[in-house]
Amino acid sequence: MKNLIAELLVKLAAKEEESKELVAQVEALEIIVTAILRKLEPEQQQSIAAGIDDAMHNASADTQSEDAQLLRNYLDKMLNHPRV
Repeated sequence: MKNLIAELLVKLAAKEEESKELVAQVEALEIIVTAILRKLEPEQQQSIAAGIDDAMHNASADTQSEDAQLLRNYLDKMLNHPRV
């Protein structure tokens, strides 16, 4: 039983490390995208936002899942209220 618990703890630690790496990757990408967007003219930014909005609308027209809404909210935050 102790071996099973130890093995589960090792697996849990590995999953936690993977999760931390994914969070770091996402945050790095957010910083990069924000920096690129800030270099664009406002018209270009709006055009990109409109294109993303259209793509999201088409992709999630069939489903209104919680995941799609979460993604939509995050995209809105990145495009309209980027990190400083």
